Amino acid sequence: MAGTAQPLPHLYRVRAAGAATGPVTLASDGVADLASEAPPEFGGPQGYWSPETLFAAAIADCYILSFRAVARASKLEWLQLDVDVEALLERADGVTRFTRVTIAPRLGIPPAVLQSAAIGVLEKAKRVCLVTNSLNSECALATQVYSVAEAGAAG
Repeated sequence: MAGTAQPLPHLYRVRAAGAATGPVTLASDGVADLASEAPPEFGGPQGYWSPETLFAAAIADCYILSFRAVARASKLEWLQLDVDVEALLERADGVTRFTRVTIAPRLGIPPAVLQSAAIGVLEKAKRVCLVTNSLNSECALATQVYSVAEAGAAG
């Protein structure tokens, strides 16, 4: 069951613990621990979340939660939202950092809903997402909206 929103500011605490080798355990009160390793691109093993994948996951997760809130406030009917995030890590200005993020939402709407209204809500969700608002990298949106009739015909 959802709780009641609390006034700002909010404080989030995470603990991390690790040895000289092996996974890092990420923990926070009230949620399951998560094992993290360096990604394979940095010589880490397959099968673990990494700081880099968690970064992209935080963007995707926050975007969907922001979309839900904006869609509810806008009274937009929708059926399904899938979001892919690509976060480009490269060397820029003498440091390794994420330089570009692309959020690619695919939104399924009922046939009676205007695609332009849905696109407006998708765009507003990016503007209100606290994670994307906290980035200093370029952040683009590549939207795709389809009606359920189209999705059924395609699948």
